Amino acid sequence: MAPSKWLTMRYTHSPGKVYDFPNAGAKKFTHEEYYFRAWLPVVHSKKVTILMGPNYRTEQFELKTPGDNPIPKMAGWNLRSYAMDVNALIKLDSTSWLVTTTNINKSGNLADLTLKQIPINYTVSATFLRKKSVNKEIGFGAMINKSYKLTVLPVFVFNYNYAENAGIEMMLPKRIAWRRNLSPNDIIYLKAETVSRTYYVNPANNDLPGVYRRVDVDMGISYNKKLGNFGGVDIMAGYRKNLSTRMVEGGIPIKTSGLAVTVDFYIQPPRFHKKK
Repeated sequence: MAPSKWLTMRYTHSPGKVYDFPNAGAKKFTHEEYYFRAWLPVVHSKKVTILMGPNYRTEQFELKTPGDNPIPKMAGWNLRSYAMDVNALIKLDSTSWLVTTTNINKSGNLADLTLKQIPINYTVSATFLRKKSVNKEIGFGAMINKSYKLTVLPVFVFNYNYAENAGIEMMLPKRIAWRRNLSPNDIIYLKAETVSRTYYVNPANNDLPGVYRRVDVDMGISYNKKLGNFGGVDIMAGYRKNLSTRMVEGGIPIKTSGLAVTVDFYIQPPRFHKKK
């Protein structure tokens, strides 16, 4: 398994996005993103563990085509998100757990809008997880997402270590990965992971569409390098496949899939040694 990440700092770079706008024509953009999160323990007992993770994200679409930018509200790092993650692990018996996850966020064009003008987005999931053997876990549950519209999806978890240094990690519909531990400090993955974003760009009473939304699947190879007991770096490169896009200012998606590179720098939880 990958090392625990107490503090995470992430940068994503995805060039070559093309949209066609009324009276402006086709425009090419590079999409960039910075993300920061810290996990804070709230409850830690034999039966219940609860973690809270405040996080911040900022994104921009950098214009690469000469001329005026038809979406200036989505440039200059104007797209920002303030969020809180809450994860809970409840031990039911020696081989089963109830796992719940919650994400609450406000995401939008915070150069022009206030947080009060931006609706709340949220995702809540609950999964029953059972350890079938030393090397196998299976889980079933459900997920509810409310970001522009309400979506309900089933959740399926399957983790299987078929060798001492290799395994399959699956948490559908979010992630599926093949893992190979090269050493205690080096891990490679072949994985696919869904990425969805919803930003409120214009006020709700504006005549122009006020919501930018996209759903992508990132597919590629990831290399995780642990740097002692302090932290590490995780680099992923591959292909970002766009499944759906809702663009503002009447933009029509032309080319929304392509190369994507993500770099994570993380710090592991501090270790406290008890005095003898």
